[in-house]
Amino acid sequence: MEEARRLWAALNRPNVFIKVPATAEGLPVIQQLISEGINVNVTLLFGIPRYWQVVEAYLAGVEVRATQAKPVKIVASVASFFVSRIDALVDPLLEKFIAQGGEDADLAKMLHGQVAVASAKVAYQIYKKNFGSDRFRKLADKGARTQRLLWASTSTKNPEYSDVKYIESLIGRDTVDTAPVETLDDYRDHGEPKDRIEQEIVKARSMLDRLPELGISIDKVTQQLEDEGVEKFGKSFDKLMEALEKAVQK
Repeated sequence: MEEARRLWAALNRPNVFIKVPATAEGLPVIQQLISEGINVNVTLLFGIPRYWQVVEAYLAGVEVRATQAKPVKIVASVASFFVSRIDALVDPLLEKFIAQGGEDADLAKMLHGQVAVASAKVAYQIYKKNFGSDRFRKLADKGARTQRLLWASTSTKNPEYSDVKYIESLIGRDTVDTAPVETLDDYRDHGEPKDRIEQEIVKARSMLDRLPELGISIDKVTQQLEDEGVEKFGKSFDKLMEALEKAVQK
C-alpha cells in the first residue's frame, strides 16, 4: 500500500493504474486503495473463485468512498484475467489422457485448448451479474464505473492453435484486450470482429465442471499459475531496478 501511494502521488496522472496482484494478500490492499481513490489494475488473476473476491474488493472499496461522501466517479479499475497460460498448463495434462486412449481420451480431446476461454467466458458472466446488480446500480447513480475485465496473456502459446484465438474468442462489451504487437498485427491481417464472449456459455460451464472427471482441479491449476506469476513478476521487477541503477551510475 505504501508503494502504491508513493507511485500514485509521484506520477500524479488520473489515467495511471497501479498494479496489485490478485493474491489473498492483495485483496485487502485493492479494497483500501480503491477507497482512497487510487486506480488499480488487478493483475495475475486466473481463477473464478478469486475473481469473485476481486469484484467484492472493488465494490467494497467504492462503497467506502460513497459512505464518506467522496467522489466515486474518479476511480477506475480493471481486473486482468490471464488467459493463455491456463491452457499452457492444462493442455499437457489432457494430452496424457489422449495418449492413453479410451473414454477419458475423448473427454480430454473435447477439453484440449478450451479451458482458458471457457474460464474467461464464465468470468464475464460474473462481471455482468455483479455490475448489473442493485448493489452496483446504487453506486452507478453516484457516478461509479464498472471494473472492466481485461484479457491478459493473449498471445497463442501452442502453434497448432489460431494465432488470434485469445482475441477473437473474447470480444465483448466493456472488456479490454491487451496483446503483443505481433498478435495485434496478426489480428489486423486476418481477424474477424464479432461479439463472441457470450457464445456457448452453457458449454463453457460444462467444460469446467467436467475437468474433475480427469482428476484435474482447476483451482489447483490457477493457484499454481498465481504462485509462478508472482515469482516471475518479482524477478522482472528486480531486473528492471538493476538496469536502472546501472544506467544512473553511468
